Parts: sequence; structure tokens; C-alpha cells
Amino acid sequence: MSAAAEGRRSRLERLVVTRPAGEAERWARVLTEQGWPAQALPLIDIGEPQALDAKRALTQARSAWSQWDALMFVSSAAVNHFFSADGPFAQDSATTRFWAPGPGTGAALVQALQRIGVSRDRIDAPPQDAPQFDSETLWPVVRAQMGSGKRVLVVRGDTQGAIAVKTPSTAHVGQGRDWLIKQCELLGASVQTCVAYERQPPLWSSSLRAQALAAAQPGSLWLLSSSEAVFNLRAGLPEVSWAQAAALTTHDRIATAAREVGFGEVVASRPALPDVLRALKSHWTTYEHQ
Repeated sequence: MSAAAEGRRSRLERLVVTRPAGEAERWARVLTEQGWPAQALPLIDIGEPQALDAKRALTQARSAWSQWDALMFVSSAAVNHFFSADGPFAQDSATTRFWAPGPGTGAALVQALQRIGVSRDRIDAPPQDAPQFDSETLWPVVRAQMGSGKRVLVVRGDTQGAIAVKTPSTAHVGQGRDWLIKQCELLGASVQTCVAYERQPPLWSSSLRAQALAAAQPGSLWLLSSSEAVFNLRAGLPEVSWAQAAALTTHDRIATAAREVGFGEVVASRPALPDVLRALKSHWTTYEHQ
């Protein structure tokens, strides 16, 4: 890297990893091993669904998943929570496909399917050189599987206490998972959803609040992998200005949320770890990376 480019990079004193607990700690550990001053600060807590109807639907889906032509898992958390129970699980149909919008979800599926004796060859995901990992880049891969009479189950999370109002004209407006569902339906497929886990904001303890406040200062970078996490940060600390902190986001939609919250600098990257590391090295430096 040239001296001029080196001079344009910002000095990084702390890198805040906001993924759910468990994931955040693993990412922080790997980033620290790579020389980055990473710390875990989960902005979403994940647990089992609490609503009785959601629990019943999840149990039924686990015991009958082979009746669907495809199961789409929206995240690694969806995979892990769907396959977390000992069973009962459906007998393999030998035809059901498993859709993953990105490499993290795909890796979780490889492990989960191995445990129940299903080949990884049945996983569909965007190519490794896709410009982004999301529903939009997954769709060209799976489109040929859809048609009249096909059945798809979308395994997703839900937000505790969320109020979702969807009319027929707005149910699939926008992009992402809802957009992909609409594409399947337009080709004649029937799509159902199943809630495998529940998201909720973090409990803002005094220590968590102090950690977040310190990361509002110059030299702070927030690694943001969810728009919901961004808005949890704003809701938990509404009085804080993030203008002096930077954000590295793993999708353009998350970047939009970060700008809305007021982060002073926002950079977007693909979500895979190698891509995040490349973005870090391109835009920031630490004493260790001099």
C-alpha cells in the first residue's frame, strides 16, 4: 500500500462486533487474532419462540420437513434453532432442497444436515463470487426449482413484541426474503413460514451501556450485520450521537440504517469474514497494522 493510501486510512482503537451472543464472541476472537482491537457487544438477543402457536408450528415443521420441495433458512440462527432439538425429524425425502442466502447459513446447514444424514449437495446458495449474499443473489440459483404446485418453507426468526401489519398490497413490498417469497408465488409455488427463534433487544446493563458509550468516541468502528441491531442501538441509547464513530456494514440495506442513525462514516462489505478483513485493511489501521 502506498504511503498516500496509508495516510488516508483511519486509526482504529476499538472494533465492536454486534452479532448475537456466541457469534459475536467467535468473530471478536478471530478478528483479535488478526490484529484488530475487537470486542463483542451483541445488539440482538436470540432465544426460543415463546408463542404457543409458533412452538406448535415449529414442532410440526421439524417432523414433516420432507413434504416441502425446498426449505429456505434466512440465517445461521434459523438453521441452528430449527435443528437444535433431538427430534422428531422427518424422514429424508431425497428430493427436498435447502436454500441458504449466504456462506454463514450454508456452513450451518452443512453441519446440521450431516447430523441427520443428508448430503451437502442438496444445499443451494449464491456463488462465492456473487456481488452480495442475500435473497436477490440466491434467486437466480433456485428459480428453476419453482413452478406450479411446488411448496417452500421459509424458516425465519421473529421479533419479540413486534407488531406486523401487512395488507395484500404491501405484504411483499421491498427486497430481501419477502421479495423472494413473492417471486416463488409468481411462478405458482406455495410458500409457508415457520418461526424457529425469537429476537429481542439486549438488556442494557450499566456495563453494556458504558461499553457502548465508549464506542461512540473517535477511533471506534461498529461491525453491523443487521438493520434491527442498528435500530436496537438507537432505541437503547437515544440520546447518544454516533457522528464520531464509523460503521462497517455487511449489506447496503444495513448501511442505509446506519446512516439514518447518524454514524459519521459508513462502509459496506460482503458479510463473509475474508471480505470484512479486506474492508478493514482498506479503510482502517491500528498500531499493530502499521
